[in-house]
Amino acid sequence: MNLTLIDWLIVLVCTLLLLFGGRISRKLVRSVADFLSAGRSAGRYMMTVSYGMAAFGAITIVGQWEVNYVAGFSVRWWEFTMAVVLLAMTASGWVIYRFRQTRALTIAQFLEIRYSRSFRIFAGILAFISGILNFGIFPAVSARFIIYFCGIPLYFSLAGITVSTYPVVMAVFLLISLYFVFTGGQIAVIITEFVLGIFSNFTFLVMIVFGLLFVNWDQIFQALSTAPKDASLINPYKTGKVHDFNFWFFLINIIGIAYGKLSWQGSQGYNSSAKSAHEAKMGEVLGNLRSIPRYLFLVFIPIIAYTILHHPNFIGIANNVNATLSTIGSTTIQNQLRIPLVLSKILPVGVMGSFMAVMLMATIGTNNSYMHSWGSIFIQDVIMPFRKNPFTPEQHLKILRISVTGVTIFIFLFSLLFPMTDYIMLYFAITAAIFVGGSGAVIIGGLYWKRGTTAAAWSALITGSVISVAGIVLQQIIPHFPINGQYCWAIAMGASSLVYIIVSLLGKRQSFNMDKMLHRGQYEIKDESIVVNKAPQRGLKILGMGKEFTKGDKFIYWATYSWTFLWVVVFVIGTVCNLSYDVPDSSWMLFWKDFVIINLAASFIVMVWFTIGGIKDCRDMLSRLKTMVRDHSDDGTVKEEISNKEEVSKDELTLQPENISEKVRSEEEKSEEAKEI
Repeated sequence: MNLTLIDWLIVLVCTLLLLFGGRISRKLVRSVADFLSAGRSAGRYMMTVSYGMAAFGAITIVGQWEVNYVAGFSVRWWEFTMAVVLLAMTASGWVIYRFRQTRALTIAQFLEIRYSRSFRIFAGILAFISGILNFGIFPAVSARFIIYFCGIPLYFSLAGITVSTYPVVMAVFLLISLYFVFTGGQIAVIITEFVLGIFSNFTFLVMIVFGLLFVNWDQIFQALSTAPKDASLINPYKTGKVHDFNFWFFLINIIGIAYGKLSWQGSQGYNSSAKSAHEAKMGEVLGNLRSIPRYLFLVFIPIIAYTILHHPNFIGIANNVNATLSTIGSTTIQNQLRIPLVLSKILPVGVMGSFMAVMLMATIGTNNSYMHSWGSIFIQDVIMPFRKNPFTPEQHLKILRISVTGVTIFIFLFSLLFPMTDYIMLYFAITAAIFVGGSGAVIIGGLYWKRGTTAAAWSALITGSVISVAGIVLQQIIPHFPINGQYCWAIAMGASSLVYIIVSLLGKRQSFNMDKMLHRGQYEIKDESIVVNKAPQRGLKILGMGKEFTKGDKFIYWATYSWTFLWVVVFVIGTVCNLSYDVPDSSWMLFWKDFVIINLAASFIVMVWFTIGGIKDCRDMLSRLKTMVRDHSDDGTVKEEISNKEEVSKDELTLQPENISEKVRSEEEKSEEAKEI
């Protein structure tokens, strides 16, 4: 075993903290909206910290390490350009602001409101299939990490029978995750992810500092210089022969982030958990700063591992790691375990336990979010639209828990039987694209374009899924198929967007009542009108700051803008220099050294700031959940919707949900507020 008693005590304490959080949340779930969306009670810091960890499980860490081990420091250079896109999205409240205005509990509920019930069902089924296939490898990757990092024997004897440790570890962590989802739903998910987010940031910073002390910059430079000339880990302008994780990989990522906003439903509970649209938007803005310690950790730790495995000063550790890897037949699994094995050989007592606790909580936390999301989506978006009579609140909560259990059983069996043959991130891209490839066009068009039609939505979603499924099949039957998962995703996005626009323009000219769907103008909700329905005003409008912004909100915006544009300026200057003359690798290494130090200092500030803000938000959320009055009709069912109150007939008062999308259309957007937004 690689962990000492002190390390295991740290793991135990962290696990008990998670259990305590689950116990607190159990008493607060009093309605379906509580289970699905934490009663819409989360503040900005709770949202940004928790949401940031929901998609940052052990499998994400391992997958990003695979990418950064291949691409090195160069990966961060191209991600500087991504910061501009992220900032523009968060400043404008891109997609998230309008979705929160709809008050839909899931994306598919919004799709029924905007398009039709039958389309909601189809989208729900497609999202569910895409999601559980994507989720299916999570338990396997997490279990392998824990076994090899901790040095747990691969087999053990039970009553004279030899039992594989692998499925046992998977089952244990899935059962723990199932407990959290059963007890507190989305409330438990947010609380546990917040605890994990704060603790993980602290652990990441400690590990980065340790790495800087364990190896020096000369050793890093010497090791990284062993990479092929056109696959540089130092100079991003000399990466022409980097396979898979090159410039095009990151360009597609940048486009996909904007296109697929809210499309991926693995953490869909967060989409509607904020206490207002403004808080959801501010949580997104803070997310640009939240990621500083995480990105630094994901890039720098693989650099440390690469140095140890390629520098002669660490030949003993390298031989030990390579000997273990040689016992693993699959190259894919070797890629996943290389960095964890290095860390297991170098981390000191206490840090080993802290990192193991992070990975354990990350495994549980991501399982929480995904089990909750896919189980909820199956009931809310596949089962409920078929029912003529709604569930009672008690029945609804019971059937949600049964669905979550079914998802858990499926992913256990899938992980046990499915052979991994590709990088984690490429597998993610192609399985997610089954839904995300077409849903981006459908969601963006539905929220921002009143001319988008139901026929266009069907066409776009089918186009994206067909392209993605075809890519999966071709990769299996054609050896060395030249189009990887990332390229399939790009093709699906482009084709689906084009199809959505063409079909909408060729269809019958009609306008959808956006005010009704977004609760604006005469349809506004008084309790949320201050923060939900105020459009950004002139002057600072271009920066996304309106009348609802306090001085603190504006400070957050300016801090985010300043940080982002700092690195954009660096990117521009660096590009000009590299186009003007050949910048030597030694100069690049000086830059990367300064980059690490600056980001490390910023990470400490972010950690303290978000911890204080998150604790305050947590107290406020718990207080709101204890005292708020529940509306048990708020269960994700689309109610009767009427587009124009002055022109409604008696027959229209008996509208069925499947006819909503046709009846809520109006001729013009009359609200000045709608025009500004």
